[in-house]
Amino acid sequence: MTVSHDFGGRVALVTGAGGDIGRAVAVRLAGAGATVVLADLASRADAVEDTARRCRDERTSARVHTVAFDVTSASAVDAALAEVPTDVGPPDLLFNNAGYQGRFLPVGEYPPDDAARVLAVNVVGVLNVLQAFVRSLRADGRGGAVVNTASMAGVGGAANMPAYAASKAAVIGLTRAAALDLAPHGIRVNAVSPAFIGPGEMWDRQVAEQAAAPSQYYADDPATVEQQMIGQVPLRRVGSVEEVAGVVAWLLSADASYVTGENILVTGGIG
Repeated sequence: MTVSHDFGGRVALVTGAGGDIGRAVAVRLAGAGATVVLADLASRADAVEDTARRCRDERTSARVHTVAFDVTSASAVDAALAEVPTDVGPPDLLFNNAGYQGRFLPVGEYPPDDAARVLAVNVVGVLNVLQAFVRSLRADGRGGAVVNTASMAGVGGAANMPAYAASKAAVIGLTRAAALDLAPHGIRVNAVSPAFIGPGEMWDRQVAEQAAAPSQYYADDPATVEQQMIGQVPLRRVGSVEEVAGVVAWLLSADASYVTGENILVTGGIG
C-alpha cells in the first residue's frame, strides 16, 4: 500500500472494525502512522483481532488497542472509551462506521422490530459514538476530524431496503448538523456514501438477499443480480474497500482541512 498521508501522533477510533470497510480503513491509518483503537461488538472479537493483526502486518511498529461495545448503549460507549490506556490518549480521529444492513423486504412487508434495530444501530449508535468522541476532545482541548459511514442508499433510495435507506439519509443529515455545531471547536465532520463495494461479506449478502426478495428491479438468481448491479455503475465494476479507505483517509487528513459537512459519494458514478 502506498501511504499518501501522515497520521503520526494521531489516535484514530474505528468502529465496526471487524467488517470489511472498517478493517481496510484501520489498516490504512495504521500504515500511515496512526495509533488505532479498534471497536466492535464483543461477539466480533475474532474479526477485530484479525484487523489488529493486519494493522501490525502493515506497519510492525503500529500501536493497536481493541475495545468492545454496543454502539446503541451510550453508557457502554463511554465506559469502553474510558478504558483506553492513558498512554494511548483520547482519539482525535473517528471513523464512525458501525452499522447494520437489516432485512431485504419491500416497505409494505418490512418488520417493525428490524426497522427499530436498523435505526438504533445506524442513527442512534452513530450519535452515541460521536458524542463520546466530542466529549473526550473537548476535555483534551484539541480539534479533530470525523468521517461517518453513510450510503448511496441514503442519497437515492434502494429497493427492498427502506429502513437502511432511511437510516443512512439520517446519517447524512446528522453529519451536516454536527459539522455546524462542532466547527467552533475545530472538529470537522464529513461522511462517505459507498454504493456497490466488494468482494466481501456485505456485497455477498446484498446480492443474495436482493435475489431472494420480491422485486421488479432484480432477478431471482444471485449471479444475474450481481451483473444487474454492476450494470448500474458507469465504471462497470464494483468498488474496492481500499478505494473507500482512501477517501476516508483523505477526509481525516490535513489535506482536507477546509472540508466539513460534506457527503462524498464513492459510487463509480452512480448518482
